[in-house]
Amino acid sequence: MARYRGPKTKIARRFGDPIFGPDTSFEKRNYPPGQHGLMRRRKKTSEYATQLMEKQKAKYTYGILERQFRNLFEKASRTKGITGEVLLQLCECRLDNVVYRMGISPSRRGARQLVNHRHITVNGEVVNIPSYSLKAGDVVGVRERSKSLKAIDESLSSNPRSFDWIDWNSDTKTGKFVAVPEREQIPENIKEQLIVELYSK
Repeated sequence: MARYRGPKTKIARRFGDPIFGPDTSFEKRNYPPGQHGLMRRRKKTSEYATQLMEKQKAKYTYGILERQFRNLFEKASRTKGITGEVLLQLCECRLDNVVYRMGISPSRRGARQLVNHRHITVNGEVVNIPSYSLKAGDVVGVRERSKSLKAIDESLSSNPRSFDWIDWNSDTKTGKFVAVPEREQIPENIKEQLIVELYSK
């Protein structure tokens, strides 16, 4: 499936937010990319452009393509609760995102690759589908023969993360997906209501 593999800083600058994590290049030039990047910031954007921008930001943040994202929105709209919050919760429940949250990989892109290459297990079984949706109580871990991978060890040592909805065991390199996170537990700077307004048109 097609994925964006271009320069990440350029995308982060477009949204004015380091959506892919700490980035020294973004800090140096935190204005839109292009020859007229500084001038573009002064222009007033339309309501539609603002809503579209927020949707694109969410898609790039979680590494989801348009059709998948639309399907997630439709699922969220059918689910009981606030549609925007449920949408973000569905994104957070994806296996690649949880692998990233656990610190097994320093980025969602890397987490997706680990899942694709069959390094990750769910409840003891190898799962190679990044969009696999986890349920409360599921146990995510590093496959036994992959526990010695240098990339995983380096990520775990340099990216210690702690979330109330994940119970991580560093000795066994497994983590329990305790519960679906509430909106205030999701650190992403996304205005989900704008996405709901866009899709509701």
